[in-house]
Amino acid sequence: MTEDVSLRERVKEPPSALLVDSYYRGSVARAQQHIFAPEMWVHLAHGLMLERQGIVAPDAMRAILREVLRLAEAGPDAVAVDYRQEDLYSYVERAIVQALGADVGGRLHTGRSRNDLNVTTWRMALRAQLLEALAGLGALRATLLRLAAEHATVVMPGYTHTQHAQPVTFGYWLLSAADVLARDHTRLMGALAHADLNPLGAGALTTTAFPLDRMLTTELLGFAAPLESAYDAVSSRDDALEAASAMAVLMSFLSRLATNLQNWSTWEYNFLELADRHSAVSSIMPQKKNPVALEHLKAAAGAVQGALVAALSATKNTEFADVNDAVTSVNEPVLDACLRTRRILALLEEVFTHLKLNPPRMASAAAQGFGSATELADVIVRETGMSFRMAHNVVALVVRAALEAGRTSDQIRSAELDVAAQALFGKPLGIAEAAVAQALDPAENIRTRTVLGGPAPGNMATMLAARGAALARDQAAVAAVVARVSAARDRCLALARAHAG
Repeated sequence: MTEDVSLRERVKEPPSALLVDSYYRGSVARAQQHIFAPEMWVHLAHGLMLERQGIVAPDAMRAILREVLRLAEAGPDAVAVDYRQEDLYSYVERAIVQALGADVGGRLHTGRSRNDLNVTTWRMALRAQLLEALAGLGALRATLLRLAAEHATVVMPGYTHTQHAQPVTFGYWLLSAADVLARDHTRLMGALAHADLNPLGAGALTTTAFPLDRMLTTELLGFAAPLESAYDAVSSRDDALEAASAMAVLMSFLSRLATNLQNWSTWEYNFLELADRHSAVSSIMPQKKNPVALEHLKAAAGAVQGALVAALSATKNTEFADVNDAVTSVNEPVLDACLRTRRILALLEEVFTHLKLNPPRMASAAAQGFGSATELADVIVRETGMSFRMAHNVVALVVRAALEAGRTSDQIRSAELDVAAQALFGKPLGIAEAAVAQALDPAENIRTRTVLGGPAPGNMATMLAARGAALARDQAAVAAVVARVSAARDRCLALARAHAG
């Protein structure tokens, strides 16, 4: 005998076609794609717990587990959807009841609400997305650190306010970028820790009088711990907001990196070139090689920022309770942010891997751009005892004269410093010509930056070793969560199959 069930007993009319098109259809489709597998997992864990606690008889639960396993293997398309209900669970429950009858199939939902079920499955989906994002972030950090070691001596101009500043190396720039990504890892791990809590068993908002074992379902679902307060568990989605926030911060920084690469790939800079696979062409201008991968990255960063704003806007001015706008509607923008972030992390890692540098041009720009003027002022201070502000004035006067004459920094001579110092302070400096040349040499400039955090070769070696060790620890922490979740899923499936017979 087949039976049917409905969750619409309280209302007489079917849902509006406009409501279906605006809400139900998209919501169910997203759940079929992203939530079906976690939901099947939750059904198995909840069912195993109900039997172990003596809430549902073994024979009934054996049939239920067998049917859930069958649906899980068949996939979401095996569950009929008519959009008369608002969520995937309604159709899953109907399929189970139609297969087993209302008396048996209707027992799976004992001690449970869609409130705790849905927030549990979405947390599981978010957890999976965050783990993938963290893996992609680790891969990008590893590539940046590898390239930082390879290019630790590739001299280039540093920039502040888009103007030549002090010389750096491309490796130093890469290492600095990797340091920011290390903090992004911390932010994402924090979001993961808050998402990795089990709401199942919270019921509608106050748990239930059935003797549920929330620790057991926590273990079977691979969560780190239960989300204890039932009211909090079904009313809060700060886990999703935090995840979107962390990804928006990450993507904003990736957009800054893309902006540098895009500028440096222009004819005017000519510091580097993107691989053909990351470039597009013009339909009319045959010489064009457009950095489309970087442009796409920057647009995606804007979309992730928009997703965060959408999620925050949905939750503001809502009751602290289970309400769709605060608890459910955040899923769509946050999931979109996750997908975009994962894809961009992989794309940017590939872009960096296939970059082609132009070290001679980079070094030439550093030599010609007066970026070593600070070191020249420092030499004057060390050699003559003059105050730094006075030395700064001397060098500024010499640089201005050189610029007005169309000369580059490597053409500055000691006599020019004497002339400037005499005009400003009434005495020449007498700096040796070799000392002036050494101060103005960008590579030598970098070599002298031995203060903690500077780009000197010894510093770079120390920092790269430390960053490599930190990356290994971070990747191990992510792998441990992945292993815990995978082991829990394997155990839950094995127990369910054994009980199903």
